[in-house]
Amino acid sequence: MQVMTLFADRISELGTENAFKIGPHIAAVESAGNKVIRLNLGEPDFNLPEFVKYEIKRQLDLNNTHYCDPKGLLSLRLAIAKQMRQMRGLDVSPERVVVFPGGKPSIGFCQEAYCNRSDEVIYPSPGFPIYESFTRYVGASPVPMHLKEEEGFTVSADRLAELITKRTKLIILNFPSNPTGGVASREQLEALADVIKRKCSPAVRIYSDEIYEYIVFDGRKHVSIASLAGMEERTIVSSGFSKTFAWTGGRIGYAVFPSEQEANVFKNLNINYFSCIPPFNQEGARLALEHPDSPKVIEEMVKTFQTRRDVIVRKLNQIDGVTCRIPGGAFYLFPNISGVCQKLGVIDAYDSLVADLRQRTSPSAMFQMFALYNHHVAVMDRNSFGKIGADGEHYLRLSIASDLPVLEEGVRRLEVASRDHDGFENFVREHARDLL
Repeated sequence: MQVMTLFADRISELGTENAFKIGPHIAAVESAGNKVIRLNLGEPDFNLPEFVKYEIKRQLDLNNTHYCDPKGLLSLRLAIAKQMRQMRGLDVSPERVVVFPGGKPSIGFCQEAYCNRSDEVIYPSPGFPIYESFTRYVGASPVPMHLKEEEGFTVSADRLAELITKRTKLIILNFPSNPTGGVASREQLEALADVIKRKCSPAVRIYSDEIYEYIVFDGRKHVSIASLAGMEERTIVSSGFSKTFAWTGGRIGYAVFPSEQEANVFKNLNINYFSCIPPFNQEGARLALEHPDSPKVIEEMVKTFQTRRDVIVRKLNQIDGVTCRIPGGAFYLFPNISGVCQKLGVIDAYDSLVADLRQRTSPSAMFQMFALYNHHVAVMDRNSFGKIGADGEHYLRLSIASDLPVLEEGVRRLEVASRDHDGFENFVREHARDLL
């Protein structure tokens, strides 16, 4: 007789964000009396602008705390539609806009709404981890589109063309990129659009994750694939307020859908999962888009990130065994630590692990945990951003959302860790089974 299991089979397919998962390890290190330099979380180290805070408080005083339209307040959807016209040249009806509690729900909702179990989802790797794990969770097949360092971590049109099949239903793009900071040019996006229009059914949807749309460097301007000819009717544009306005706790995200019919499907998903999004926060988000001081606030934040980027990329490239490209956007660095893994003996130590431990870790993950426990700096490993086909890729993600002296100290600790042979050998010997 078969024994009934507690959980559904699919629950084991649902991954997590290791940026949060590493939290208990950080707590353990700090409980031992050590100060950890935290370069793991993708959260701007700025505060929500005062004029947005004031509006939220004002809305609370007006008792704007009750149920509201599950699609999102019309006032906010109108502001988003206006932003779409100004930034992307798209004539968007507010009925095509749906507001969500943050940028994440629309990722999973799109996989639920558009994909059957026989369908395939193409997504960038390295990329936001939910792209890969949630695809499995809904029963579709994940198809990683590997981003190459030598190509600036952008998407090759030729590589995309090779991945598209008759089973392709959803293609995820993310520019500027988490974790690499890669930014696609208009020419690159035009090449991708040409492949998509040529090889995909009109029923295939492009999920364009543009949450870092304002955080671009060196005079670049954000370009959306939805702005290109023939792509608006195929593309879901997703964004939100967590990164641009340093409002990660506000949980206000949105997506613009190709049609009102599709938007209404996602409104119904909101009803089933959340009922509605807090109206007082939505009015704060509306003001953030409309306030005349917002461009200046964003510009100052981006300028600070660019200054940090320039300093820390230079310092990373001074470490023997590390190479780091200059990212075009977001607030992450994605250094290649292959040389460190080789000279420190990380790859040999990984190869010597028993099979079940090798499946649980990677060389960059081993260095990540060593850097945390022995040198008290928290970073993310390559496999935190997609595991399928990532063997042999040795990278870290560093968030530059900290003051420059903190970042410099973090890199100094990584440099010391990179040449601590004895410390690494002891770490593996003492903690291989517990921490890897």
